[in-house]
Amino acid sequence: MAAPEVHLFLLAGQSNMAGRGMITPDRSEPIPGVMALQRDGSWGPAIDPIHWVKPIVGVGMALSFARDYLRDHPGVTIGFIPAACGGSPVEAWAPGTYFEATGSFPYNDALARVRAVRHRGELKGILWHQGESNSHPGRVENYEVRLTELFARFRRELDVPELPILIGQLGQFPGKPWTAERVQVDQIHRSMTFADPRIGLVWAEGLKAKADLVHFDAASLDAFGKRYARAWRELEASLARQESNSGLDTRPAA
Repeated sequence: MAAPEVHLFLLAGQSNMAGRGMITPDRSEPIPGVMALQRDGSWGPAIDPIHWVKPIVGVGMALSFARDYLRDHPGVTIGFIPAACGGSPVEAWAPGTYFEATGSFPYNDALARVRAVRHRGELKGILWHQGESNSHPGRVENYEVRLTELFARFRRELDVPELPILIGQLGQFPGKPWTAERVQVDQIHRSMTFADPRIGLVWAEGLKAKADLVHFDAASLDAFGKRYARAWRELEASLARQESNSGLDTRPAA
């Protein structure tokens, strides 16, 4: 019997991608067909917390994404590559940039981790959630340029020019109205999806936060992961339609 096809996903961004949801005993069982790069460089079952860059990591959105993705792609194995860094602005994702809060090099580390497991399967896409740290005066002004450059650099250096990317919307929590800068970040995310058919936006409306009004709670991260899976399904369908249409003979009849 042939080995199952492996679909690799890079998990990148900041703390809400790394996950801050409470881990409960019912989350200790691995999901068949869902693997992840481990802290020691080994390849093992994906169990929350998938990320390890900070000791406060917890439940993220990856595993709920995986459950729905596997229903859409029966017979495959998912491989997650954790690389999100809590608190990281987009500036920290430049090559060779050290991010003191996590004692890491976010971009270089992400690239190295992908390359370390690339032989295990096909890199399908990037699941991205970031923007909170750039939602401030002095950090939002060049956000669109830097994020666009980052995505282009990932595609170029990973040698996948058309690599699909999903951007998760920032949380919209009662008691913490969006500032003008958060609105601007949201508009940038939306405009990027219009400009690039291989970038999709995942809505966060209605999701709930922990008491800190920054991080999604575990139930909302479960729901968010399912929304990422639905957005991926819609992105795949859209790209398939585009590919089909591009093959049509649209020349006028003689």
